[in-house]
Amino acid sequence: MATKPPKGDPVQDAPQVSGPKRAAAGLPAIGHSLRMAQQQMGVKRTALTLLNVNQKDGFDCPGCAWPEPEHRHKAEFCENGAKAVAEEATLRRVTPAFFAEHPVADLSGRSGYWLGQQGRLTHPMYLPEGGERYEPVTWERAFDIVAEEIAALSSPDEAVFYTSGRTSNEAAFLYQLFARQLGTNNLPDCSNMCHESSGSALSETIGVGKGSVLLEDLHKADLIIVAGQNPGTNHPRMLSALEKAKANGARIVSVNPLPEAGLERFKNPQTPKGLTTGAALTDLFLQIRLGGDQALFRLLNRLILDTPGAVDEEFVREHTYGFDEFAEAARAADWDETLTATGLTRGDIEQCLRMVLESERVIVCWAMGLTQHKHSVPTIREIVNFLLLRGNIGRPGAGVCPVRGHSNVQGDRTMGIFERPEPAFLDALEKEFGFAPPREHGYDVVRAIRALRDGKAKVFFAMGGNFVSASPDTEVTEAAMRRARLTVHVSTKLNRSHTVTGARALILPTLGRTERDVQGGGEQFVTVEDSMGMVHASRGRLEPASPQLLSEPAIVCRLARRVLGESSTVPWEEFEKDYATIRDRIARVIPGFEDFNARVARPGGFALPHAPRDERRFPTATGKANFTAAPVEFPELPEGRLLLQTLRSHDQYNTTIYGLDDRYRGIKNGRRVVLVNLEDARELRLVDGSYVDLVGEWKDGVERRAPGFRVVHYPTARGCAAAYYPETNVLVPLDATADTSNTPASKSVVVRLEQSAAD
Repeated sequence: MATKPPKGDPVQDAPQVSGPKRAAAGLPAIGHSLRMAQQQMGVKRTALTLLNVNQKDGFDCPGCAWPEPEHRHKAEFCENGAKAVAEEATLRRVTPAFFAEHPVADLSGRSGYWLGQQGRLTHPMYLPEGGERYEPVTWERAFDIVAEEIAALSSPDEAVFYTSGRTSNEAAFLYQLFARQLGTNNLPDCSNMCHESSGSALSETIGVGKGSVLLEDLHKADLIIVAGQNPGTNHPRMLSALEKAKANGARIVSVNPLPEAGLERFKNPQTPKGLTTGAALTDLFLQIRLGGDQALFRLLNRLILDTPGAVDEEFVREHTYGFDEFAEAARAADWDETLTATGLTRGDIEQCLRMVLESERVIVCWAMGLTQHKHSVPTIREIVNFLLLRGNIGRPGAGVCPVRGHSNVQGDRTMGIFERPEPAFLDALEKEFGFAPPREHGYDVVRAIRALRDGKAKVFFAMGGNFVSASPDTEVTEAAMRRARLTVHVSTKLNRSHTVTGARALILPTLGRTERDVQGGGEQFVTVEDSMGMVHASRGRLEPASPQLLSEPAIVCRLARRVLGESSTVPWEEFEKDYATIRDRIARVIPGFEDFNARVARPGGFALPHAPRDERRFPTATGKANFTAAPVEFPELPEGRLLLQTLRSHDQYNTTIYGLDDRYRGIKNGRRVVLVNLEDARELRLVDGSYVDLVGEWKDGVERRAPGFRVVHYPTARGCAAAYYPETNVLVPLDATADTSNTPASKSVVVRLEQSAAD
């Protein structure tokens, strides 16, 4: 049966440490999934709910954005997907009585884990100015409060409308429509903090800011390079695709500062072999220094150019632009500089080159390990150069594969959640709805925090997510949020952002993916887009956690009617009653969604068009795929310092903490640990088990400190360390961002380690 939430925060001051695991999933994953699910949902609800996850007539997992295969298992979910579903479908409830018992000052001292474990929000809650506790409020009064604060603004650009990747296509389309009819493009989203670098690089080079492969392409590849990514924790169902690729003859190169269990061996719990020995995945592990990826791919490109017959000259001639300038830069790549930047050996790189040259079809996959550096955009451009050289874009089994993290983060961007919208998109909105959308660019996440800090933004509205915990420079972000006049969060569960408020604050509880959505037009469904551009329906089956909950589309529609009034040209009431009417409008505004309702009714949905993949057509400024040539960059590390990357534990999804263990890395019952290479630890005199403060160093001279981390000797790359976020986000300067994309540089933070006062 389901268990009650913890009354107090668990003590985390003595984490237990053992060696890292060498394989992922298997029987331990099954046991862990079921145990957590039963704690939250009970036995019967666990079985009924999990069997609907990622099914064609079920609901899309609220976790990652990995696509589903055409033929699905009855249990088409992974361990972390089961945890995500259990947290949403939990029987635990956060009622008005809970808020009466816990003032905001109490909640702000609790851990994110404790807050999340309390259960589902059941009523709209309001924190009045000067108040100590949230109190229940009617939906009508809640919308009045938002309308009052927006009406008091001197400009619509003093409002910020943030979006989390969980938001459905229908809700996202309505949300951006509301913001733009109000008069602002201030539509930051979680993409700004993760794959913005991917979108920036790919839009410039191939003309589409998304990956160019489908799931079946991985099964056809000869070589898959997985760089800066840990699928065993962050996208576990990807391991099944890699296992199938290996069975079909593919080889896999892993490029990462840490060895990760999921890429070493996968014990597929769906097969007899998986429950015993499993399948080895990685053929070559390149343990690269943080930020050395651009240098690696630049040298590989030089070596390809130097190999007679290695370049696909016909493809380069017919489909690309800028080759000569690129080739000149690539031929200048230096072995010594590359070995310094990467920490690899010459033999490592030469072995990788041999595997590349022996492969006709190559895919490169990546995630945050590549996108969160100052030079992330040129790094990803260099990967595109690497693929273009041998014609590995626009043919089966080959292409770019940025692996998105959150379930519909890519779909939200497709729907127009973007602070820098294309003129063609705004033209289509204007034609369809009869109003003139604003043309000035709005705030992304980093610029929104600056605007709040500087008093230029006064209302912050979040559609899902945990903005405070997800954002960089925690102290700066929290101080900025507290300067707002009003903060509003549409949420399913409690999180840290509810405790860091403006003068007034609202929590608006919403339906989850698992729940039935019944409106005036009958039972509704929503749609999502996965990491590979497949769009499909999602239908919840459970009764809502509370009769007080509203769906995200309903919240947006009612808010828009209250704020915009009768002058709005948008039929908000019609949209709330029947989501099919929203999809009809999406079909007329966004290319690729023609005949949306009919196509999404087909089991499995449909693939959005992708010109480079489908036609070898590249809709760039040159009309071709663009080679680029940028100076090679990599982080420089002062003596006695380490380069820190922030990362997730295995009991975590984004900022949601499911538990206090990181099973694959051998960490139990604690999150404040820092993983340090043994040789670095000896040089710095850091004893395993000692406690240190992590102190960030950046050019602004501000001391950023994360105290009380247990040192763990770990096989990281030399000079590199790792620790979990959001605890270490305090070390990431707000202004330390990627060039072009403005993504926080959370994977290359220079730190010194000082003995903790309490040690």
